[in-house]
Amino acid sequence: MKLPVSTEWVLHCATTLAQLDPGATASTAQLALYYDLPAPYLAKQLQALVKAGVLTATTGPRGGFRLARAASEITLLHIVEAVDGTSSPYECREIRQRGRGALPPEDCRSTCVLAAKMADAHAAWRASLAGVSLADVLAAIPPSAPARTRSRLAGM
Repeated sequence: MKLPVSTEWVLHCATTLAQLDPGATASTAQLALYYDLPAPYLAKQLQALVKAGVLTATTGPRGGFRLARAASEITLLHIVEAVDGTSSPYECREIRQRGRGALPPEDCRSTCVLAAKMADAHAAWRASLAGVSLADVLAAIPPSAPARTRSRLAGM
């Protein structure tokens, strides 16, 4: 499975926002500069996180984005599905019933074993992401990272 590059962007941006002091925000421009990303496209991705209830946005001179809930309540799955959707990357088109190798209809009454295995893999991937919160990610980064992040964002 290959995810769009924007998935990496929103995962990092959400992690960055989780490092801010309570109530603090970061703007699209700050996040784009922080990671050297195109601001207009990043803005669209951040808005998808707002729509999904992962982030909140405020307007005005001190406006920006912040987490909508505690970092412990936001999973990596929430973030990924907000921008990439919930559908499985694998779609069985029943090619086992086509061409010279077509199976007879009576052998195709149950779900294709490959489709079932791919569905199992997708479910395991989703469960893995659902089991990791932003708080878990913060617990795994160097202890000095949040202060560094806040300092660098404040200087922008």
